[in-house]
Amino acid sequence: MKIRSVSPYLTVAFVVLALVGCASSEATIKERTPRFRPLLTSSSAGAKALLNTAEATIVKALQHRHTNPLLALGENMQAAQGALAALKANPNDAVALHDYNFAVARMVGIISHAKLDPWTKPLAVPTANGTLLLTHKRDPRPMWNPALYNFTPADQFTIGGDYVKEHMTRPGIGAPVVAVGKQPNNEWRTNYLMKRVYYGVTAVVRFQGNRCVLSFEDPLEKETVSVDGRTMDLAADFTVPLAVMLASAGPQIPKLERMLFPEKYAETAQLARLEPYNPNKAVVLVIHGLMDSPSTWAPMIIKLRSDPEIRRNYQFWFYSYPSGYPYPYSASILREKMDDVEHRYPTHWPMVVIGHSMGGCISRLLMTDTGDNLWKLLFNKTPAETKFPASSKKIYTDAMIFKHRPEIGRAIFIAAPLKGSEIATISIGRIGSMLIRTPRQLLLAGNDALKITTFQANDLKLKRAPNSIDTLSPQNRFVRMINKIPIVSGIPYHTIQGDRGKGDTPNSSDGVVPYWSSHMEGAQSECIVPSDHSAHQNPKAFAEVARILKLNAEAR
Repeated sequence: MKIRSVSPYLTVAFVVLALVGCASSEATIKERTPRFRPLLTSSSAGAKALLNTAEATIVKALQHRHTNPLLALGENMQAAQGALAALKANPNDAVALHDYNFAVARMVGIISHAKLDPWTKPLAVPTANGTLLLTHKRDPRPMWNPALYNFTPADQFTIGGDYVKEHMTRPGIGAPVVAVGKQPNNEWRTNYLMKRVYYGVTAVVRFQGNRCVLSFEDPLEKETVSVDGRTMDLAADFTVPLAVMLASAGPQIPKLERMLFPEKYAETAQLARLEPYNPNKAVVLVIHGLMDSPSTWAPMIIKLRSDPEIRRNYQFWFYSYPSGYPYPYSASILREKMDDVEHRYPTHWPMVVIGHSMGGCISRLLMTDTGDNLWKLLFNKTPAETKFPASSKKIYTDAMIFKHRPEIGRAIFIAAPLKGSEIATISIGRIGSMLIRTPRQLLLAGNDALKITTFQANDLKLKRAPNSIDTLSPQNRFVRMINKIPIVSGIPYHTIQGDRGKGDTPNSSDGVVPYWSSHMEGAQSECIVPSDHSAHQNPKAFAEVARILKLNAEAR
């Protein structure tokens, strides 16, 4: 019998389990038809009469939605108008609010499913009380043109998966809706966006005579809206839009392949914002770790966005990169992108950086002034004395000679192997390291460096350029040397570590990173959570990050 050789991908699977673990399913979505469940009470006889009519109209609209969508649209408009009249009589009427929100959601669903167009000109909609003109509230920002998006009410999704276990919402008026760009954004790189927009908005309708005006409000920017002269809480769904994004766009960022073949996925090195830029909010920049992607932050972002104080003060951005790169190189790419961002979107408030695992190592480099100290420690020569081809010298200069980022005001390191992880040194880590295909330009630069580098006794001795796993080894000279250079004074930082629930700190480990590596002298706070290496997805870590962000907001 012929014995087959083991697939490299199978080997990597074992390595990955040891290094980072894996999630079975980040997010799942399934569209469904929502059922109308009338509430049973109302506050007054007059409101009951209005609502009985509204609810009967909603039921008829559900029967007509497939056979006659325009008729169903008009019936939902009538129902929303009746419910709004009841709300005007009693703004605290929960039945009226429920019926209004359901009718508005069905309006949006019908418009999208039937491909109706109230965006370019008013749409005449027949109703039992005469024709209503459906139009929309125009926004001067080009990206907020509703004609660019497909809209699906959030209540039409059933969601699941490891990253969307909590369904976080805010009660209020309006129908939470998921907006998905109809076309990829050709300028996604220059505008620091995802290739396709996924965003959560809230639909609100107002009536002006025979006009029904539909608006899409931003629940991350507004806590309240004015409807019929009354200020009311704006409804929001903080989970479903991210779940749709993860399920739809997440698979486009292959985690394993980006680690193994970083050159192939070089264009996925991206700094991007998850919401429209607001100069009055501080940026929270999250950076993922080895063999991961920005989706890993979804549980934390969902939880943090559900807090009104954090919504009011912060906006979330992410840095994504092929994690097979040595992390000093990934940090140099990020610094270059931050230079451009600072020009295009100047920050008025200091940025908060949160790095998980290797993302924490990258974050640490953003807070350090190295001068030529690292260079001299590695090559035993000054940069001027080091003879390098120009292309190789630039790579090492960008990766080893840098200043701290002045826009950063605080940092949070989560399960960060700042002093290395021994898993990167033992056999399973070495197997993973050998499977990574180092980009040609880094191979050439590494070979040039090897010609002039003298190994020390406790070095990780390589015959090739180092990759990401190599730069996580405690025996990597860069790792040892960077820890001799202090973080620049004036930038507070915090650490969060996992101990797998054993309570054995300082002898603890999260299974990948030991406490002695993630502990930082000078940290303003240190929080140990009962977690494995995925400490950034632990509820106690959510609470600690929220505490730090609120502390930071008070200090602004």
